[in-house]
Amino acid sequence: MMRTSFKSYVLVGVQFACIMAFLVSGPWVPGNGWLLTLELLGILLAVWAIFAMKVTKVNVFPEVKAGSRLVTNGPYRWIRHPMYTALLLITLALLCESFSYWRGFWWMLLSADLVAKLSAEERFLGEIFDDYEAYRLRTWRLVPCIF
Repeated sequence: MMRTSFKSYVLVGVQFACIMAFLVSGPWVPGNGWLLTLELLGILLAVWAIFAMKVTKVNVFPEVKAGSRLVTNGPYRWIRHPMYTALLLITLALLCESFSYWRGFWWMLLSADLVAKLSAEERFLGEIFDDYEAYRLRTWRLVPCIF
């Protein structure tokens, strides 16, 4: 098992601080139908990703847990980090529903934090799984056809 680094604790701490900032600074459910749809799509993507990974294998840290396997089914067939995509979709819907510069700041910080976190995670996955490079080349990080 990989040891969790201080950097990983910081990345996860920033992630949860940003999520908390959204939860305390505005509504959790958008009133706008389009934004509600966006939020629900994010929630469905997160649930699908969790079940594809197996609930017991979910890890908030970028380090790879002992006994992990490379998941390439479900949403992982197209997106390497669907749970991060889901989190960004959900918080984007909340940002648009109740915009403020502070919420914009938290969303940008969350986005940067998740990109830093997924970069570390991809490095660890590449070290552990021989077939990760081939998987990386045929999938997108967060958004198909964009990034």
